[in-house]
This record gives sequence, structure tokens and C-alpha cells, in this order.
Amino acid sequence: MKKLYATLFSALFLGGAICVSCTDKKDASAEEVINTIHKVNNYWQTNHPEHGRSFWDNAAYHTGNMEAYFLTKRPEYLEYSKAWAEYNEWKGAKSDHKENWKYSYGESDDYVLFGDYQICFQTYADLYNLEPDTQKIARAREVMEYQMSTPNHDYWWWADGLYMVMPVMTKMYNITKNPLYLEKLHEYLAYADSIMYDEEAGLYYRDGKYVYPKHKSVNGKKDFWARGDGWVLAGLAKVLKELPETDKYRPKYIDRFRTLAKSVAACQQPEGYWTRSMLDPLHAPGPETSGTAFFTYGLQWGINNGFLDAAEYQPVVEKAWKYLSTVALQPDGKIGYVQPIGEKAIPGQVVDANSTSNFGVGAFLLAACERVRYLNK
Repeated sequence: MKKLYATLFSALFLGGAICVSCTDKKDASAEEVINTIHKVNNYWQTNHPEHGRSFWDNAAYHTGNMEAYFLTKRPEYLEYSKAWAEYNEWKGAKSDHKENWKYSYGESDDYVLFGDYQICFQTYADLYNLEPDTQKIARAREVMEYQMSTPNHDYWWWADGLYMVMPVMTKMYNITKNPLYLEKLHEYLAYADSIMYDEEAGLYYRDGKYVYPKHKSVNGKKDFWARGDGWVLAGLAKVLKELPETDKYRPKYIDRFRTLAKSVAACQQPEGYWTRSMLDPLHAPGPETSGTAFFTYGLQWGINNGFLDAAEYQPVVEKAWKYLSTVALQPDGKIGYVQPIGEKAIPGQVVDANSTSNFGVGAFLLAACERVRYLNK
């Protein structure tokens, strides 16, 4: 009888130990990713103590930094974004002369209506929601509400712009409750779709210059730029995160998100990354981190929030995260293999472990935060 009790006790103890071990392993995995977030973000902020302008590349980093703050509550992350916003006077492009405001490509202060100078409003809105103060969103309201008062609908003419500004529309709607933000979101996206969405491939060209067959990859294929489609998938995830459940266009956005996710997953490379030209890996071969990270974020967010089937998509995310955490991530916390600022896959362009950029770090942080949420489910 004692031997039987001993056997039962041993089985129960070991069973309990196994369960505890499994729990610890899952917790340790989430904790490991959180430690990676701190390593990456601390490396970036330590090496970039001075704040840059409010243009898209810096602003894209801050979307990742704010997500890292929301997840970890590290006060230094919040302070870093607040200091950046204050440095830029809570503005994008700073012209006050509306008659000169433009939205073609440009980096001067007249390009107020150009989405690359509007993405900063995402972070300003987040900072407002944490500590409401009308000055934080005054310029965002002035710019976006002026833009919405015009008859023009062709403001989003490049794929990147969908990440830059679509989430601004949902964030500003939730602050102001002005329904025009959601109407114009749909109107501007419809225009973008008309010039750069490929129904057959279920992917976006970077802009009208790259539409097939006018433009082809080096091997005669449709040329979809990974970072461009990464911007779109991540932007749609951000929209769905904050869009009211009752919005009449919501089913369309969900359908587009799922279609894009399926097309993206289909062209992942065996090593977990996406090549710069998504359907022609030989056009510009080798890993690229920014597109891969935005895809990882979008897919993991979709799984975490019930929009994508985990059985189908989590294996894609696992391979992508392995690439991001073991190849893109360098021992010192640098994020490598980020294609430099550009608009297309360039044959022969060197992208290596030392290739890093602010927007690539932001994308990595977004992906890592969703990874933690998945592991903690």
C-alpha cells in the first residue's frame, strides 16, 4: 500500500511539475520577448538621444515605441515620444499658409497634406489619449479637417500612405466623434485601390508607376514591394483595431485584410523572411526586415484578434519570428537587414546585418509586442 501511495504521489508530483514547467516555459517565452523589446528599444534610444523631425521615418519608429510603452509601461519610452512631439511642436509640416499646402512628394514645410507628414498625428493622438490636452491634437485637427473639407480624394497615391494616415482617421474619429473621418477613410482608400490594388494577386503595387505590365520585375513578373505591402497590412490591422464595430465599411476592410494576409503568406520564403520583390525572389534576393516585420505584426495581430485562423497562419508567423529574432536581431540590439529608404526592390542593392533604420526598428517593436500578446493568451 505504501508503495502504491508512493507511486501515486510520484505521478501527481511529476505531473504537477510538468504542468508548472509548461507554464514557466510559456511565461519565460513571453518574458524573453519582452527582454528583446527592451534590448532593441534601449539600443535605439541610447544611440539616438537627439530627436528628429516629424517626417515618416521617425514617426514610424514612434508608432512602435508607443506600442512598446502600452505593453511594458516603461516610462522612458513614453517620455521619449513626448519629447519628440514637443520638439516638433505637435505638428507635421509647419506651413500656416493653406493656399500653399501640397500632397505630392515633398519634404519642405508646404507638404502639410502629404501623408508622410501626417503619420506623426498617430503618436500625438496616443499621447493625447493618455493625458488629454487639446494642444496635442490641435494641429492634427486643423490639417485633417481642412483636408476633408476639400473635394479632392486622391490624397493616398502610394502604398506607404495607407499606414501613415489610415490609422490617423480612426484615432481622430474616436477622439472627436466626427463621422467625416470614417467617410473620408473609405473614400481615400477607394481611390488608392483604384490605382494600385491588383485584384488577381491580392496585393498592392507601391504606386501607379509600378503597375504590371507597364512595369515588370527583372524576370518579367508583377513587382510587389515587400515593405509597401507591409505598410498596407499593418495599416489595415491598426484600422480594424480602432474602427467602430458598427462602421458600415468594416466588412470590406476585414475582407481586404484577409485577402492580403493570404497573398502575403503565400510568398514567404522557407527561411521565414520575405524578399523585397515578393513574387520574384531573384529580383533582389536575400532577407529584408522591414517588410517581414510589418507582415509579422499584421498576421500575428490578425490571429490574436480572431480575424485569421491560427492553424493556417501561426506557422507562417513562427518562421517569420525565428528570422526576426535570430537573424535580423544583432547581439547588441541593432536590427539589421533593413532596406534603406526607397520605394522599390533594387537589384544588387546591399542589405546586410549593419543595414538598420528607425522605421525598421518600429516595425520590429510592433511585431514583438504582438508576439508577447500571443504568448500570454
